[in-house]
Amino acid sequence: MSNVTVIGAQWGDEGKGKIVDWLASRADIVVRFQGGHNAGHTLVVGDQTYKLSLLPSGLVRGKMGVIGNGVVVDPEALLTEIDRVTAQGLKVTPETLRIAENVPLILPVHGAIDRAREEARGARKIGTTGRGIGPAYEDKVARRAIRLCDLAEPETLDWKLDELLLHHNTLLAGLGAPTFTKAALLEHMNALAPRVLPYMDTVWDLLDDARRSGRRILFEGAQAVMLDVDHGTYPFVTSSNTIAANAATGSGVGPGTVGFVLGIAKAYSTRVGEGPFPSELHDEMGRTLGTRGHEFGTVTGRPRRCGWFDAMLVRRAVRVGGINGLALTKLDVLDGLPEIKVCVGYELDGKEIRGFPSAPAAQARVTPIYETMEGWTDSTRGARSWADLPAQAIKYVRRIEELVEAPVTLLSTSPERDDTILMRDPFEG
Repeated sequence: MSNVTVIGAQWGDEGKGKIVDWLASRADIVVRFQGGHNAGHTLVVGDQTYKLSLLPSGLVRGKMGVIGNGVVVDPEALLTEIDRVTAQGLKVTPETLRIAENVPLILPVHGAIDRAREEARGARKIGTTGRGIGPAYEDKVARRAIRLCDLAEPETLDWKLDELLLHHNTLLAGLGAPTFTKAALLEHMNALAPRVLPYMDTVWDLLDDARRSGRRILFEGAQAVMLDVDHGTYPFVTSSNTIAANAATGSGVGPGTVGFVLGIAKAYSTRVGEGPFPSELHDEMGRTLGTRGHEFGTVTGRPRRCGWFDAMLVRRAVRVGGINGLALTKLDVLDGLPEIKVCVGYELDGKEIRGFPSAPAAQARVTPIYETMEGWTDSTRGARSWADLPAQAIKYVRRIEELVEAPVTLLSTSPERDDTILMRDPFEG
């Protein structure tokens, strides 16, 4: 049996929640390996809808959840989320949730810096959620982060706060924003410590024991490849590596543990916030896709920008993300459209180019090259086998496979868990 790593193959919001929930029912452990509470997965189980930001989705299925060292954790946001899902009937205890002892923490000062800098950017804002994720990752690589294990050592927390505030208060003052006092932050962290420390563990050890005993591990990514800090549409990206290779680094396991990489992609494209979007539709069709697909961000509530499927960007995600197979979601949103377009290439300054450029000015000038396909009139919603699909819908899926150079191994036809067509079991490798 293989482990499975799930990542987004576009700009996030591809419907990973349903797929991870479906896979989690057959896994033993579900691991979050990057991102923070700027990510969001919506899981619909019966008459309950769970909106998760930090908690691994497997907790909904009663499986052990692990938050790896590649995540940045806001303790207050985590405890609020635990309280919310507990009120919905989920059991989240130190027996069901473990958090890496070396996970960096998000403090109130990080959110303040995030929001102040975004405001100062004016027209050049990058669309952060203002939750402090970027500044927390900056502290990590600058070696001044306060980590979960530091909450257990008052003397360590004391001197680390001195160093952290020296940096951040200087920035806040320069931006004309209120600064923070050490006493207030100490009081804040000391109040949270007794509630979060019981979840602390040597996660790398726990996962290695699980691997050796043959337990199935599901690695759950947040955001998506085109938001990867290295490989995405920089600088309009998140602050972590979202590709499958980071599942190993972000949880403390060897690269061979990552297993089968399942990339999630919508049958069209969406994006929240700022940044380039070559196949974006600014017309009635774009609004139709948004309305049909209920396109609003899980965490932010912001309406998503909508456009046609961009095969060029998904092919790039397949290559740099290490994707072995695609899970294609929201095919039913395209039902009844007389024709459907797919972006199959780009032009830059009147010349066709091989791939999406990295330079921001060039990205802004790129125009899409479309291929038009005949649509279908019959509904695909709720289909659970290929025989239930209209012929043109099958043709559309097959064309996507050709263009992105990866097989569609799973097809989702509604938000309901069982409305899924499985061509290949990711856990079988």
